[in-house]
Amino acid sequence: MNRGGWAYATPTALFVGVFFVVPILLVGRMSISDWGLFAGDRGVNVPANFTSAIDDRLFWPAVWFTVKYTVVTTVILLGLALGLALLVQESNRWTGFLRTSFLVPGALGLASASLLFYALYSHLPGVLGTPGRALWSTVGLVVWRFAGFYMLLLLVGLQGIGGDVYEAARLDGADRRQTFRHITLPLLRPSLALCTILCVTGSMLAFDQFYILTKGGPDNSTITIVQLVYTMAFGGQNDLGRAAALSILVLLVLLAVNIVQFRGLREKA
Repeated sequence: MNRGGWAYATPTALFVGVFFVVPILLVGRMSISDWGLFAGDRGVNVPANFTSAIDDRLFWPAVWFTVKYTVVTTVILLGLALGLALLVQESNRWTGFLRTSFLVPGALGLASASLLFYALYSHLPGVLGTPGRALWSTVGLVVWRFAGFYMLLLLVGLQGIGGDVYEAARLDGADRRQTFRHITLPLLRPSLALCTILCVTGSMLAFDQFYILTKGGPDNSTITIVQLVYTMAFGGQNDLGRAAALSILVLLVLLAVNIVQFRGLREKA
């Protein structure tokens, strides 16, 4: 690589090293150490942090809730996004207005959107008062915030499908349902796979929306696995070692899930 190439690559390499590689190494070091928030490193204690994290009374409830939230959010969000993308696929007098309307919520940060919905829900007594309502209220926030973003990704995929393919299907006598099932969905698979990976990863790492809306309540029924990491590190337990061990477990699960999804896409492509 010539000097020009090194000049272009060095800033990115430094950014990745400082903000990704170094933190991962530090978390890995903490995960095998008795590392208190205030006491600091008190020596290696592997595998105590991992076993202690799994034995925490909130570990399995947090895992189950995170999985449930991920499945519900992914199914609803991608289904709605696909419907919106199909709605605005063809240009007409309302297309620009609708596309803009669907994309506007995405301009808000997730924390800002969560605060907005918290203010809204505060005027609706009981909305966050039960586990089921708290879950669905948060799902509503996330769908409102991200539907336009996933619609845009799927719309790009739809517009990449040539019109001659649909024309050939019409000449063969295919109706709308057959065209959607046998042409649109197969050709849209890469875009759907990308959206699925992003949605699953984001849902498994959910924190802001639950921290702001429910604080894990009522009765720890909406605590996610990332919230549990935060609780172990800063929410009273002050145990960075256990929090780091749980973070490593979450990272490994995410890697496994993404590998499975990539392989599934490759086999079906």
